[in-house]
Amino acid sequence: MGGHHAEPYKVPHPSIYKVENVPQLVEVKNALGRQGLCDPWLRNEAWRYEKKAFGTHGARLNTFLFRGLGVGFCAFLVTIAAEYAMGIGKGQGGHGHGHGDEHGHDDKKHH
Repeated sequence: MGGHHAEPYKVPHPSIYKVENVPQLVEVKNALGRQGLCDPWLRNEAWRYEKKAFGTHGARLNTFLFRGLGVGFCAFLVTIAAEYAMGIGKGQGGHGHGHGDEHGHDDKKHH
């Protein structure tokens, strides 16, 4: 159960994240200040803008959407190859497969 980080994983100290280093958060802080408000938890959002550690929003979105796509596609190809090799799915293109023969159904309708 190793994970993706070198052991031991070092958690960064929260003091490295500053509102002043993030222009978007400075804008929020100033807008709140104009209304006489203050958000003491605003610093907790600063990590989201740390491009070095977490990448951009678009990069995180791409990772979220496409993580595992290559492995999934390979599994799909292996499944198709296995079905082809075992003959699964051959000759099942017609109507009524798995329902008996068509004459048997006609006989039941007439009785």
